[in-house]
Amino acid sequence: MLRILLAGVLSVAAMQSAERIDNVLKQLVPRDAVSLFGAQMDQVKATPLYQKLVAGQKLTQLDEFAAETNFDPRRDVRELLIASNLAKKSGVLLARGNFRVSLDAIAKNKDMRRTTYKGYVLWTNPAQEAGFCILDSTLAIAGPVASMRAALDRYRDHGAQERSPLLDKAMAIPMRNQVWMVSGGGTDFLGDNMPESGPASNFGRIFHNLESTRFEADLSHGLNAFVQGACKTEADAKSLADAARGLVGFGRLSVPDGQPQLLRVWDAIQVTQQGRTLNVNADIPADLVAQLLQLLENAPGRPSGRSSFYSSEEESRRPKSKSRPH
Repeated sequence: MLRILLAGVLSVAAMQSAERIDNVLKQLVPRDAVSLFGAQMDQVKATPLYQKLVAGQKLTQLDEFAAETNFDPRRDVRELLIASNLAKKSGVLLARGNFRVSLDAIAKNKDMRRTTYKGYVLWTNPAQEAGFCILDSTLAIAGPVASMRAALDRYRDHGAQERSPLLDKAMAIPMRNQVWMVSGGGTDFLGDNMPESGPASNFGRIFHNLESTRFEADLSHGLNAFVQGACKTEADAKSLADAARGLVGFGRLSVPDGQPQLLRVWDAIQVTQQGRTLNVNADIPADLVAQLLQLLENAPGRPSGRSSFYSSEEESRRPKSKSRPH
């Protein structure tokens, strides 16, 4: 009996000591961040959904990169955190994991340039606009050079500067959710990374019209996700809620003949409104998640929100798209 009680106490203590965001990563988050996206990759990789959709896929370029550098993101990343602000071509990707990378292999890559900043080595594209930096064997960052330098400055100060208020919002998200996002307005990781056209693009526009957003998802048994957004007025919230319900209804009507199982995807999405708050709940079984991803990815092209990590040359080659309302 004593052994069982002790095990219970230790389990509770372990749960209480768990941190939503790694303490080292917190030190790298810009104080002006208006959007944070996080993923506990060690937990995500353990889910049946990941094993089904990602682990078994043959990705030739990534496999070759892993063989050359001894680094495989699918294996070596434990935690991801992406911080964005309102500046153009900004934002930084922060990662914890096992980064015992072969620097000799990177140095031989003709598309990489080696620079230094306050004692840290930065590997960038030829234009020296964006790249990555491995701080130690467990910590790495990537993004535009200016964003990486700002993150390194904060890291050298041990996060002594005023920190982003979004960190407190993120820390309140329950640990059972392996993927999460919080934003404070002006930009939205969730909305920015929706497809440019198709059913999901309309949801992207709704997210962009929210003043602040909170997203959390548990992938343990399919997709159990929750989105909560704050609007300027109650009337705005009602209007967006009606629009979201309309999109769900239109989605049901758009299900092709012979695929009645897709109706369950739309039926699993519930929209509610309380005052100035808009809530969207989705509880989609694992057997339908793959079909949901096909619905979301049925439009060509990259989402506009990823452009900040592109070089100007890459940007010029991207297909032009209509702008979204903010």
